[in-house]
Amino acid sequence: MQLAIPTRGKKIAVLLAASFLAALYIGISALQFLAAHYSEKNDLASLERAVRLQPGNSEYRYRLARYLSLTQSTPDIVASAYRAAVALNPHRARYWFELAGAYQLMSDTQGQADALNRAVLADPKTPDVAWQAANFSLVQGDNDRALQEFRVVLENDPTFAPTALQLCWRVNPDIDTILSKAMPSDPQSYYALLDLMMAKKEPAAAAKTWAQLVQLQKPIDSGRVFEYIRYLVAQQDINQARTVWREAGALSGLSAYQPSRQNLVVNGDFSLPVLNGGFDWIYYRSKEVELALDPTQAHSGNRSLAIVFDSRALEDAGIRQLVPVEPNTTYDFSANFKAQDMLGAGGPRFAVQDVYGEQIYFASDDLKNADFWKSVSGGFTTGPEAKLVVVRIQRNPPGSAIKGKLWIDGVKMVERQNP
Repeated sequence: MQLAIPTRGKKIAVLLAASFLAALYIGISALQFLAAHYSEKNDLASLERAVRLQPGNSEYRYRLARYLSLTQSTPDIVASAYRAAVALNPHRARYWFELAGAYQLMSDTQGQADALNRAVLADPKTPDVAWQAANFSLVQGDNDRALQEFRVVLENDPTFAPTALQLCWRVNPDIDTILSKAMPSDPQSYYALLDLMMAKKEPAAAAKTWAQLVQLQKPIDSGRVFEYIRYLVAQQDINQARTVWREAGALSGLSAYQPSRQNLVVNGDFSLPVLNGGFDWIYYRSKEVELALDPTQAHSGNRSLAIVFDSRALEDAGIRQLVPVEPNTTYDFSANFKAQDMLGAGGPRFAVQDVYGEQIYFASDDLKNADFWKSVSGGFTTGPEAKLVVVRIQRNPPGSAIKGKLWIDGVKMVERQNP
């Protein structure tokens, strides 16, 4: 086998070719480096130099156009610069977005519309682009297109929800249209819409919003449920409040907090954590009353509610529960208690009172000293307008001093069945 030995001339040719390629590579790299260096500067001469060094780089032309737009150049010059950028790379949404802004300054409505459409096509999920497209559609009176773009905004950036939904409602205050065209399958957006409908005092629209939120079959924050029920109680819409509480059972982890025919009082034995909302026990903190779940004392469950009084002027113990009822209906109430070292005239007592009419339907005997569990019970009939009562621990006489410790357990209320 023989090996060819290159001649001196061939060696020189190969060396020259390699040197040329190396020089070419170094030159190209140097141009790219210089162009990148100039493109980072914030002056016209440097940005123009970057464009001259790399005329096929769309980003450098975009930066030049941005500079021209910020230095109050005429809109037509700015638009021309952006057109150069999109001509090199039509797939960047922000190029089209900025070009649309330049057309807007030129009062070129058609050019603005075309640029926004191209921006949406280039990146249909960018919230800023969709926001601009939605607002442009509103100005043009194309409300359907605006709602569709607002939906894109909500799908990709829920922080826009309060402002976007305010705009949707302003231009088209029809909840069915907004629900069908603007709402994504995201609970956060529904929370914002529910807040808006409550603030606008639109109970029917709020109910439709809740119904569609439930249809998503996604977890619902229990705090939102409590807030909506507070609104419904204030609106005296107890039927809807009952529906919300029932539907929130599985979706908000509230299945164990549902009333039943056997007991309309939720968590009457305090075996579950106290939610401080909805139709569970609601409490407020006070320096004069201490509330705590006590596992060392129990009657019907595995713990009780301990209430320590040390007050000079007390109206009630600061814990209560709202219970939906029917009008002209008889109910039986019962509960168990223990008391220790109770001082003061009279004592605390259970009371069942109409929330809206303030009529006291039932008041137990005073819960005085008892070192063993005692029961209290009684019946009452609601009035013709009754729909919601409150079960609470009332001070008797009200406003007077009291000191001591009380345990309660097995709080129960049932509808009396006709024999």
